Amino acid sequence: MDNQNKNLIIATALSFVVILVWFVLFPPPDAETPIDGTTISQTAPAEDALVTPSADAPATTANTETPPSALETAARVTIKTDRVSGSLSLLGGRIDNLALNDYRTSLEADAEIVTVLNPVGEENAQYAVHGWAAAGGVDPTAVPGPNTEWELVSGDVLAVGSPVTLGWNNGAGLQFTKEIAIDDQYMFTITQSVENTGGAPVSVAPYGVLARHGIPTDLKNFFILHEGVVAMTDGAYSETDWDDMPEFEFNQRAGARTEEKSITENGWIGFTDHYWMSVLIPTQGSAFKSVAKYDERRDIYQTETVMPVQTVAPGTTAETTTQFFSGAKEWEILRDYEAQGIYNFIDAIDWGWFSFLTKPIFWLLHHLNQLIGNMGISIIALTLLIKAILFPLAYKSYVSMAKMKELQPKMEKMKEAAGDDRQKMQQGMMELYKKEKVNPAAGCLPILLQIPIFFSLYKVIFVTIELRHAPFFGPFQDLSAPDPTSIFNFYGLLPWASPETGSIMALVFIGILPLLLGISMWLQQKLNPAPTDPTQQMIFAWMPWVFMFMLGSFASGLVVYWIANNTITFTQQYLIMRSQGYKPDLLGNIKGSFSRKSKVEAKK
Repeated sequence: MDNQNKNLIIATALSFVVILVWFVLFPPPDAETPIDGTTISQTAPAEDALVTPSADAPATTANTETPPSALETAARVTIKTDRVSGSLSLLGGRIDNLALNDYRTSLEADAEIVTVLNPVGEENAQYAVHGWAAAGGVDPTAVPGPNTEWELVSGDVLAVGSPVTLGWNNGAGLQFTKEIAIDDQYMFTITQSVENTGGAPVSVAPYGVLARHGIPTDLKNFFILHEGVVAMTDGAYSETDWDDMPEFEFNQRAGARTEEKSITENGWIGFTDHYWMSVLIPTQGSAFKSVAKYDERRDIYQTETVMPVQTVAPGTTAETTTQFFSGAKEWEILRDYEAQGIYNFIDAIDWGWFSFLTKPIFWLLHHLNQLIGNMGISIIALTLLIKAILFPLAYKSYVSMAKMKELQPKMEKMKEAAGDDRQKMQQGMMELYKKEKVNPAAGCLPILLQIPIFFSLYKVIFVTIELRHAPFFGPFQDLSAPDPTSIFNFYGLLPWASPETGSIMALVFIGILPLLLGISMWLQQKLNPAPTDPTQQMIFAWMPWVFMFMLGSFASGLVVYWIANNTITFTQQYLIMRSQGYKPDLLGNIKGSFSRKSKVEAKK
């Protein structure tokens, strides 16, 4: 076995093993799971079992149950901007109905708009409530709760530049006011104040609560993707999966399984889905208590932010301003909010362990797409740039491979002279490599460097919303989804869908992109003559087609990258080998592979 073929087999085998392990550990989403990321929760309980936080951690006030009729009859205020639409309820002043106008649940023309917030009693119940917790012996009924009927003081529609103001008087000297504003994206600003017109000081603590009823039924359950709690704690980012929250330590005073953290300066906490996120954001630079909670009795997941207790003297007013984000995890929007002071908000996107690669790869891909206007072409352009960056290394590798070809006659003579003496053969080869300044391992490195880039790009394509429903051309209208074509629908020309992803039929009837991937790998192999060893020949013969079927169910954007990478690599290798005086006999190698097959069949 010559060293060039040995190196190529080792590098290819390593790539194959890593991708195989990746495929087994991180399989594509089930065919029954929509790839659009729309969250559909189990039917919510018939009552609102929201547990309001207490200023004295970790105690809570008593459960406050809201009859469904109260929610249905409560007055609502319309929310209307270019990007979102919905309403908030005057019952508790809760923000519990929000749809994202720019996103649909699928590519179908009649697909519904994606909703991120829904009131109790509906599927995917998720809502935010902001209020004041009683402290220092203050009667909990003296502060507004989830069932408090607020009065609309000013404003009739919540829109950009048009906030609404809610008011409530407890009848005992405390006047509460809540102003809610929204920007032109997905950020709410809640300014709460309490005026003490009584004769004694009162102690209260402002809070925000984000509650969700039940786990979403369309969880991807995909290791590469996080869904559940996201939190920033003084610079430390953390994630907690839905199924890990029931494992929190049970807190008797809180009446739920609870995890609490004290934030001294900067942080936020909330829930994230595949593409959507809702997060409570206290004033940055201020201390607060961050809480993640699971009430197993009612199957309610809850995050809280509780600010320090404020003592309001008679004749004075206390005020606090917090924010609430609920919308799509668009990179530019999160970046802009981070620039405005929300600490490390861009990390809400699940960049993964290879963030040092995924972040710059996405940045480059995003800006290429802005320049080109087509995500598929942008992926190809990204591949060209990556190959250009790695070109010096590739050049050395292919030069080394060309020199190895030149040394083949000498190596054959050494084998004949050494006979069965392997030690003598190895010593002679090492001396030959040293004399000719050839590194036999150089051919492996470019292939191995592609593995982390491949994984990072896969992460980018899978988790970022910018790739969701991103079109390429023709039938390829969603580069985050597997190739929709196959021989079953004559590669998109017939008006019916391909077999469902993950099914046996889908493995057999692969799409045109995986087919092009297999062909590109096969042609790349044919730049070199087939090894003489029968085992090596078999490995090389099957490798392209095994990869073709393995990657057939991956995101089509990733397959586009792999095809482009193979094509560029083929071109680079061919030209560099020609420049070194070695002319690859591509057609001869192809004919040779078919003639060997004919001989094998003839022997049979």
